[in-house]
Amino acid sequence: MLSDQDVLNALQSVPGPDGKTPLPQSGAIAGLSIKDSKVYLSIGIDPQQAGALEGMRVAAESAVKAVNGVAGALVSLTADKAPAPPPPPKPAAAARSIGIPGVTHILAVASGKGGVGKSTTAINLALSLAALGWKIGILDLDIYGPSLPRLLGTSERPESEGRMMKPISAYGLRAMSIGFMVDENDPMIWRGPMVMAAVQQMLRDVAWGELDCLVVDMPPGTGDAQLTLAQTVPLAGAVIVSTPQDLALIDARRGISMFNKVDVPIIGIVENMSYFLCPHCGGRSEIFAHGGAHKEADDGGVPFLGEIPLAMTIREHADSGKPITVLEPDSPQSLIYKGIAEKVKASLEKGRVRAAPKIVIE
Repeated sequence: MLSDQDVLNALQSVPGPDGKTPLPQSGAIAGLSIKDSKVYLSIGIDPQQAGALEGMRVAAESAVKAVNGVAGALVSLTADKAPAPPPPPKPAAAARSIGIPGVTHILAVASGKGGVGKSTTAINLALSLAALGWKIGILDLDIYGPSLPRLLGTSERPESEGRMMKPISAYGLRAMSIGFMVDENDPMIWRGPMVMAAVQQMLRDVAWGELDCLVVDMPPGTGDAQLTLAQTVPLAGAVIVSTPQDLALIDARRGISMFNKVDVPIIGIVENMSYFLCPHCGGRSEIFAHGGAHKEADDGGVPFLGEIPLAMTIREHADSGKPITVLEPDSPQSLIYKGIAEKVKASLEKGRVRAAPKIVIE
């Protein structure tokens, strides 16, 4: 049975960041995990040496792949070391080179807390953008609770071409999620460096091809995945999803504040589960109050994108892996998603790609 020691033994032939000490003895291994014969390894380095140490990363990945019983290997460099003093500012044109080749816009769909319907909103927004004529990809960055495989109704595993993974194709979207690589019931018990390494690989080592927009379904909160994304690629903007209730709005406010601090423009706020329409009598009930997200947008000076009702059909289609915007494109709910997508598309088309900010945590 494949063990951590088998991997470490194979890495003895790979010099660490200093160019001479074997990698296992260098103290640079920040995380090592084995799942279904796939090895996930992160190497902590000074971020300023990332380019110079790419050869070490490739050599480590090759050495691990050569181990008997290894079905695949993911080796990533992560800034798990104390950062050196920041270099002088570079021109914006040079910073933009870290964008994903072929991807015009990268859009984050986020929430301050879980349970507000962010993933369902993200997939229906992505499908609505595709229906408007854009080439769309969707990336599920919720490492601990991936939902994209269920939302798309597929358990297909991604194929690899060399070091690059091919995204899954579903409903005209190109999709990637850690959920495509592990069983739905398996917990992801990873520390921060492993999460950051996985985020970077799903951004950089996926053959996304030409896309007008990559929609990123963010995990809830303001943790490692959010900061890694904001630091790694030039985000065109963020859409914040919240329910109308005060408790959710407090967390949504934190999410807005986080994106403001890393210089990511807020495209707008969506009020999900805004109201409930009884499918039998047509009566309207405002279960989570109503209008809170709209007021939050007005108070924060950001656009309000729309209200999505709490509807049984949205939930049923999401659970079945057949999103409502695919199965019932002309339904009132789908038209709401389409209206939101039109506003997002217009905002992205007139916006400018920004350079990814350098984030230093003291």
